[in-house]
Amino acid sequence: MELADGLIHHPYDVYRRLRDTAPVQRIAGPDGTPAWLVTRYEDVRAALADPRLSLDKRSGAAGRYKGLSLPPALDANLLNMDPPDHTRIRRLVGRAFTPRRVEQLRAPIRRTADRLLDALGPHGSTDLVASYAAPLPITVICDLLGIPEGDRLDFRQWTDCLTAPDPARPDASKKAIASMLGFLTRLVAAKREEPADDLLSDLIAVRDDGDRLGEEELMSLAFLILFAGYENTVQLIGNSVLALLQAPDQLAALRKDPAQLPAAVEEFARHEGPMLLAMRRFPVEDVTIAGVTIPAGETVWVSLSAANRDPDRFPDPDRLDLSRDAAGHLALGHGIHYCLGAPLARAETEIALAALLERLPELALADTELSWRPSMRARGLRALPVTY
Repeated sequence: MELADGLIHHPYDVYRRLRDTAPVQRIAGPDGTPAWLVTRYEDVRAALADPRLSLDKRSGAAGRYKGLSLPPALDANLLNMDPPDHTRIRRLVGRAFTPRRVEQLRAPIRRTADRLLDALGPHGSTDLVASYAAPLPITVICDLLGIPEGDRLDFRQWTDCLTAPDPARPDASKKAIASMLGFLTRLVAAKREEPADDLLSDLIAVRDDGDRLGEEELMSLAFLILFAGYENTVQLIGNSVLALLQAPDQLAALRKDPAQLPAAVEEFARHEGPMLLAMRRFPVEDVTIAGVTIPAGETVWVSLSAANRDPDRFPDPDRLDLSRDAAGHLALGHGIHYCLGAPLARAETEIALAALLERLPELALADTELSWRPSMRARGLRALPVTY
C-alpha cells in the first residue's frame, strides 16, 4: 500500500504507524506534491503555534507547492495569512462574528433541525448526510450570511470538487471556483446596494479606527465562511452520528443523560474530526521537529487527526468515550489560527444531535457498506444510510 493511498483510505492505521516509527515523515501527496507530515500530538500542537511556520504561500519555495490555486478574490483569507494582516482581519471579523450572534442562532438551528426531521416522517430509511447533516449547516450559514432562499445553490457540489477532486474530471475544480466567485461577486454587490441584518452586511460595513476590509479580503472572507463553515460542520455532524451508532453503549449513555451533549461534542471532534490535516505551512527558516530538520520553503502538513489519536495524550485513543476529558484536542486548531467559527460548529452539532436523540429513538445503521470521500485532508462520509 502506497503511503498516499493509505492516507486517503486508511488514515488512522497509517498515522498510528508513523507516530511510532517516523513522526516527521517525507511524503508525496496524490498529485505528487512533496511535503513533510507531522503526526505526534506535542509536535503538532507546537507547530500550529510556531510563528516560523508561515501560512503565506509566498513563503513556500518557488514551484514546489502545487496545491489548489484560487483567484486573488478568494485567496486573500485568514487561512493564507500571517500577522500583521491576519491579526488585523481577525480583529475586524471578530466584531461581527460574536458569541451573541451565535447564541441568537440556536433557536433557528433547532427549528431547521425539526423541519428536516419532520420531512423524514416517523419511520423509514434515509441517507442522513443528504437529508439532514448537509442541509442543516447550509441553511444556517446562508441565514448567517443573508443569502436569500431562492439563491441557495448547490454548494455541496462546489465544495466536493474542492475538497475531494475527481481525477476523472480535472476541470471540475476550476469550474466550481469560477461558479463560487461569480456567485459571491453578485451577492456582495447586492448587499452593498441593500444592506440587511446579516453577517455579510456587517462585514461590508465593519470598521476599526478607520480600517476596513479591502475588496479581495471581503470576498475571500465570505468564501471562507461559506466553504469552511458549511463543509466542516457537515462532516462533524455526520461523523458524530456514525460514531454514536457504532458505539451502542455510548449512545445509550447519551440518551440517558442528554445534558452531557456539549462535552460529548468535544469527544466527537477528537475521535473523528472533519479535518485530517491543518492548512499547509511553510518554514521561513530551517525548522527542526522531533529531530528532523525541515528546510525553509518546504511544505509542512500537520495532522490534527493523528494528534487527536496519540495515546501519549489520549489513552485508548481509538475508542469513543463520552466520559473522557477531551479538552486540548486539536480538531479546531490551536494558536492564532484557531477556528473562528468553532462556537457555531459546536452549537450546530450539539443541536443536531439533540434533535436526533429526542425524535428518532430507534435510529440505526442500515446494512450497507459505508464509503468515505477520497481525501487526504477532509474526513467525511459520502452517505450515511440509516433506518429509523
